[in-house]
Amino acid sequence: MAHPVAEASEESPFGSLTADQFYARHKVTHGSEYITNAMGLKLFTQWWIPLPPTQPIGILAVVHGFTGESSWMIQLTAVFFAKAGFATCAIDHQGHGFSDGLVAHIPDINPVVDDCISFFDAFRARHPPSLPSFLYSESLGGAIALLITLRKERVGRAWDGLILNGAMCGVSAKFKPPWPLEHFLSLVAAVVPTWRVVPTRGSIPEVSFKEERKRKLALASPRRTVARPRAATALELLRICSELQGRFEEVEVPLLIAHGGEDVICDPACVEELYRRASSKDKTLKIYPGMWHQLTGETDENVELVFGDMLEWLRSRATRAAGEGGPNLLK
Repeated sequence: MAHPVAEASEESPFGSLTADQFYARHKVTHGSEYITNAMGLKLFTQWWIPLPPTQPIGILAVVHGFTGESSWMIQLTAVFFAKAGFATCAIDHQGHGFSDGLVAHIPDINPVVDDCISFFDAFRARHPPSLPSFLYSESLGGAIALLITLRKERVGRAWDGLILNGAMCGVSAKFKPPWPLEHFLSLVAAVVPTWRVVPTRGSIPEVSFKEERKRKLALASPRRTVARPRAATALELLRICSELQGRFEEVEVPLLIAHGGEDVICDPACVEELYRRASSKDKTLKIYPGMWHQLTGETDENVELVFGDMLEWLRSRATRAAGEGGPNLLK
């Protein structure tokens, strides 16, 4: 099944169609709403459901990355999975997309994790509890999704699987701020936390999307940030990587790790380490040689290969979970 990014233009994820025409073409319905989090921020959420006669075979919660949002590139992936039979939802993190908050500023990841858990659990509650549920994540979203599954104090439904696409388990040395700035980052973040002082070794879109057409599409989003990371945010991103690297053994969720072999933003070696150390009994690692950070930014042929692997993995786990009598429960 082809990924909808093949139909996108350089200006719109929907190509020449309107949003409604696009959803109808792919046989999905779409809905959205704002929710208010514990900090009083209004957060944008949305979902895509397969149209009858297709019945959902599972639930999929989508977690976008640092420069992303739920209404542009990653929406095409959401539609891809919804068309294949998964009731799919997503949330714009604070400071991203249509949500409140200082643009692209995440000085503390914990409220973001709380927001995802709150909305995803509410979305799952709208559907039969017999439907297995999965997480799909990209880049920083991978770190957030891992932290969601590591919330041991939660009581309720566990997740039946997690797809990590280009997960941020470690920032590549090829992209980190040059020395000595990284070592002074905590001081800068304490004094001017929102200052966009942090240089990176290359523009994120330039080193993420291999195909120029898809790079232009990503940059065409009116809500995408292309500015330097803020000091406190950059410090938090590095802290998240350090925390996760110290907790890889605690990861028990079924895992599919998909990563570009030439990713110069999120180090492939770190997800390889996650694969080795994770306690998950069901774990799969796919490193795609020559591919970059954004796997939807590859050629259409390679996108079809990668997302075909993901869909096959999801379908097999959904079938297995259904055969075992429904979703897992946290004790």
